[in-house]
Amino acid sequence: MLRRAVGYGPPSLGPLNASVAVPRGGSWLRRLLAFAGPGYMVAVGYMDPGNWATDLAGGSRFGYLLLSVILLSNLMAMLLQALAARLGIATGLDLAQACRERYSKPVNILLWLACEIAIIACDLAEVIGTAIALKLLFGIPLLWGAVLCALDVFLILLLMRQGFRALEAFVASLLGLIFLCFIAQMMLSQPPIAAVLAGFIPRAEVVTNPTALYLAIGILGATVMPHNLYLHSSIVQTRAFERTEAGRREGLRWAVTDSTLALTLALFVNAAILITAATVFHAAGRTDVEDIEQAYQLLSPMLGVGIASMLFAVALLASGINSTVTATLAGQIVMEGFLRLRIPSWARRLLTRCLAVAPVVLITAWYGETGTAKLLVLSQVILSMQLPLAVIPLVRFVSDRQLMGPLVAGRALSAIAWLIAAIIVVLNVHLLVGTFSLSR
Repeated sequence: MLRRAVGYGPPSLGPLNASVAVPRGGSWLRRLLAFAGPGYMVAVGYMDPGNWATDLAGGSRFGYLLLSVILLSNLMAMLLQALAARLGIATGLDLAQACRERYSKPVNILLWLACEIAIIACDLAEVIGTAIALKLLFGIPLLWGAVLCALDVFLILLLMRQGFRALEAFVASLLGLIFLCFIAQMMLSQPPIAAVLAGFIPRAEVVTNPTALYLAIGILGATVMPHNLYLHSSIVQTRAFERTEAGRREGLRWAVTDSTLALTLALFVNAAILITAATVFHAAGRTDVEDIEQAYQLLSPMLGVGIASMLFAVALLASGINSTVTATLAGQIVMEGFLRLRIPSWARRLLTRCLAVAPVVLITAWYGETGTAKLLVLSQVILSMQLPLAVIPLVRFVSDRQLMGPLVAGRALSAIAWLIAAIIVVLNVHLLVGTFSLSR
């Protein structure tokens, strides 16, 4: 109804929109399974290789102290993703389309360019993480591993041809593999339960210790991915729920349930990385472990179990591959939403991948693997810069009764959302200033 009122063109994701059937009745489990999928695709961005370095550094340096920050970050993410789902279901527009409808052309161009840069930065982290995993598991040099990452475009294209459910099943399978790897890591490292639970309680040291605060801001800044907000507002519309007020309310309820369960899984994975670092490295006095490769090399010797490092690398590889799927899909949504520009799927994904692979190849060839590690940090800084440009429009839109109709966010929810937006903006500015200060 809204699309006809504003004269909007094709629906988000074109033929995939409303392509997944949902039951009109049946048990709650059957309906939950029908709506399950988009949340797990979104959860991928919350456990991508860009998050691993901050979790490793936090655990090795401060033990379990920063678990409270991971918990807070995920709670913020759950609310923001629920708002993205609300926007898509209530309006029939994804976040990029809503920006195009509500903002002037210059503002839209700025938002589009910023989002494209953020997607490339996110893809950059995924290419580096995948290349590192290939090196650790198969001995493939980092340079050639980065080049091989361009080939996963064809995997994504093949999955898309099988339908959106096939894509979701692939992502969920790799998420399950990551989850099992870290379940095994927890069993091998045997962390002290009391200390772990205490870590989830916020403590003043997080704020009073400058280094702890900086790492905490890094964890917060790297957790909420801007492209996930665009992605989620679109892919929730793949479900064929009734486009009536009652149908939308039901769709929103199941979509929020789906994303909350999926982000709980992401919370476990991020916490598990930090807990592993705290139990294995911090407890042994190795507070200097901040690098993914360094963690891989030390895990098995320090635990005395040969499989520990392999599990770590397998989870990293699954994380990198999974993240490429969602990042390239988000790129398609952003381009079509802001520009109404439709190019062949393979061309869009190949372009996005090449823009990410090229810097990794050049930096690795010129500066070696040390330069690649710095490039990974830079990618997270770029993401931090773009995040407010996605969060602020989202909160504005879901608080707009004229746009949202009956599903507008209430005053209490809007107030909490604006508070979270303010916290994210302040912390990311702090992170940005601190990063550039340290680089001088």
